[in-house]
Amino acid sequence: MTDIQLKTDLRQFILDKFLYGQDDNILGDDISFLEKGIIDSTGVLELVSFIEETYDISVDDEDLIPDKFDSLNRLSSFIAQKMAGKQ
Repeated sequence: MTDIQLKTDLRQFILDKFLYGQDDNILGDDISFLEKGIIDSTGVLELVSFIEETYDISVDDEDLIPDKFDSLNRLSSFIAQKMAGKQ
């Protein structure tokens, strides 16, 4: 899966689940989900469930830090690393 496709899928999930289909221009690749109030702590759990089911990876408790989950760029990098580690 390419980085572009990964970000596209994640962006669509976030737009549908948390921004209720708003214009995708609101969600830049480096926009902080937490600072902008896009995703709260409960939303992070929903996001983790989506990631685990969609990409067949396991997100460990120690992975749940803002450095990995706070923007599309950070999230896609985290997922790519986890997927690469499975192989």
